[in-house]
Amino acid sequence: MPILNAIDGFEWIDPDDVPRPIVAFGAQMSDADGFELEPHRHRKGQMLLVQRGALSCEVEGGLWIVPPRSAIWIPGGALHAIRASGALEGYDAFVDSDAAARLPRACCAVAVTPLLRELLARAAHLPYFYEDEGANARLVAVLLDELAIAPVEDLHLPMPSDPRLRKVVDQMMASPADRGSLKIWAHRAGMGERTLERLIHRQTGMSFGRWRQQLGVVLAVKWLAGGASIQQVAGELGYESVPSFVTMFRKALGTSPGRYMAERHSG
Repeated sequence: MPILNAIDGFEWIDPDDVPRPIVAFGAQMSDADGFELEPHRHRKGQMLLVQRGALSCEVEGGLWIVPPRSAIWIPGGALHAIRASGALEGYDAFVDSDAAARLPRACCAVAVTPLLRELLARAAHLPYFYEDEGANARLVAVLLDELAIAPVEDLHLPMPSDPRLRKVVDQMMASPADRGSLKIWAHRAGMGERTLERLIHRQTGMSFGRWRQQLGVVLAVKWLAGGASIQQVAGELGYESVPSFVTMFRKALGTSPGRYMAERHSG
């Protein structure tokens, strides 16, 4: 992604090669639809903060959606792929393993406070090899403190590894408006209902119905963040009425989709 703090003579350096606790960048794309990074990994942990647009990140057994005013933490060494949608703005920070000792050991989505956002913005304007003592070092220390206490958000969809179940999941994600029952999906997969139910619970920790509802939640957040209307999202997810979709969304995230996105774009 283009670097916001690029200056004359700026050259890309692999963050893994920079001996500093945090290496941060600003990123901006006017149209990120279709932008994708294939599966890869870094030695350092990675924090991706979204201000506008949305990211979907698949990280070793899970899919995370990152809407505006949220971030995703990817531990060092984790294999991950990233897709973007909408006009994208945000910040990208790489955290050295020694500095990440108090950060989560597993991938997670986190809410972003105004202070954390401003600290990342300041860090994104530091030179690669900023002074490891003094004001810049104190800035980085406070940033690490804020990252460590950022509240975790439930924007995660467990992804199965079993090939039979992954085929079903891929079909459901490709056609989220298909409201077929467990019996119908089991028939399509060539297995019994109980077998499918047991398999998806073993692989994801969720029932079939709970997993499908969570799929609807993460897709809804992604599409809404990309600019789709509530009516469009309800239709894409196969709901017969907007109120039915709003009820599901409110139960899952504690607020209506309209209010959820308004809060994400405020300030």
